[in-house]
Amino acid sequence: MSGREFERFMPEAHDHLRTRPSLWSYTHLDAWLLILLLLLCGFGLFVLYSASGQDLGYVIRQAIRMGAGFFVMIVLAQFTPRFLGRWAPWLYVIGIGLLVAVILFGVGAKGAQRWLALPGFRFQPSEIMKLVLPLTVAFFLAHRPLPPSFKNVVISLILIGLPTVLIMKQPDLGTSLLIASSGVFVLLLSGIRWRFIFAALGAAGAALPGLWAVMKDYQKQRVLTFLDPESDPLGAGWNIIQSKTAIGSGGVYGKGWLGGTQSQLDFLPESHTDFIIAVVAEELGLIGVLILLSLYLLIIARGLVIAAQAPDSFGRLLAGSLILTFFVYVFVNIGMVSGLLPVVGVPLPLVSYGGTSIVTLMAGFGIIMSIHSYRTMLLK
Repeated sequence: MSGREFERFMPEAHDHLRTRPSLWSYTHLDAWLLILLLLLCGFGLFVLYSASGQDLGYVIRQAIRMGAGFFVMIVLAQFTPRFLGRWAPWLYVIGIGLLVAVILFGVGAKGAQRWLALPGFRFQPSEIMKLVLPLTVAFFLAHRPLPPSFKNVVISLILIGLPTVLIMKQPDLGTSLLIASSGVFVLLLSGIRWRFIFAALGAAGAALPGLWAVMKDYQKQRVLTFLDPESDPLGAGWNIIQSKTAIGSGGVYGKGWLGGTQSQLDFLPESHTDFIIAVVAEELGLIGVLILLSLYLLIIARGLVIAAQAPDSFGRLLAGSLILTFFVYVFVNIGMVSGLLPVVGVPLPLVSYGGTSIVTLMAGFGIIMSIHSYRTMLLK
C-alpha cells in the first residue's frame, strides 16, 4: 500500500473505530444509570438488614426481587420505543380490564381489595398502570400537534381519570395519586398552555370538598393526624411521632449501623417498608441520608438527560414522565416520614422492602434505557 493510499485509508479506519459498537450498545443499557441503580440497591440491602431486625431472610428475598427487576429492565431495554408505543393502546385496555376485575373478583387484605389471585400467586394490577398510563398518554400526544389542543387535553385527562378512579375504589389513594401524576407529567411536558394549568388547579381546589366526602374514614384520619399528630400520640399519631424521634436522634453521624433504638426495639412501626428512611437517619445520621439523596438525585439527573436527548416527542414525554414519577415516589415517602406530608403508604424506591413495586420501577428504567439506546430511531 502506497503512502497516499494509506492516508486515504486512515480516516476511514478512524471512522470505523469511532463507530464500532460498544458493549453497552449491544446490551442496550446505559452504563451510568445501571451503575447508580446497582449502588442504590446495594445501599437498600445494607439498610434493610438492620431495619428488618437483622433478618437475613428479608435481605435474600429482597435481593431475589431486585434480580428479577434487573432482568425485566434488561428485557424491556431490548424493545424499541416504536414497538412499545405500538402496544400502548392494547396494554391500556388490558390494564383497565384488570382493574375492573379487581373490583369484581379481587382479593382483599386490611380492608382493601387490590389484588387478583391466580394459581400459585397474586398480583396488583394497579402496578401495571404505573407504566401503561404514561406510555399511553405519551403515545397519544406524540402523534398529534404539540402543544396539545383543548380537545386532546380533555382526551388525555379522560385516559388519566379512568384508571385513577378505579384504583381509588379499591381503595388505594396513594397509588391512584401516583398513577395520575405520571399521566399529568406527560401533559405538562407536552407544552400544555398555562391557561389549562390554571384552570386545572382551580378545578382541583374546587373538588377538594368532594374528595374529602368520598374518602374512607382511615384516609381522613391520616390527614387529621398529619395536621396534629400529638392529638392521638398512642394511636394514629404513633407512627409519625416515632419516625420524627428516630430522625432527630440520629444527628449528623448517627448511632451506628445496627445501633438504632427506635427501630431495633420496635418503637418504629413498618421500619423495613414505608419508614425505612427513618432507620437510615437514626443509624447513619445526616451523612447517610445525604448519601442516599445523592444517589437519587444522580439517577433523576441522568434520567432527565436521557429525556432531553430523546430525538422525538414520544421518547421525551415518556422518559420525562417516568423519571419525574420516580422523583415523586422519593419526595412523597420522605415527606410523609418526616411529617411534611400525610402518610399515604408510598415505599421508598428500591430501598423499602417490597416486591411488585421494585419490578415495576426497574421496568420503567428499562424503558428509559430503551429510549436512550434507540435514540437514533425516530417514532413514525
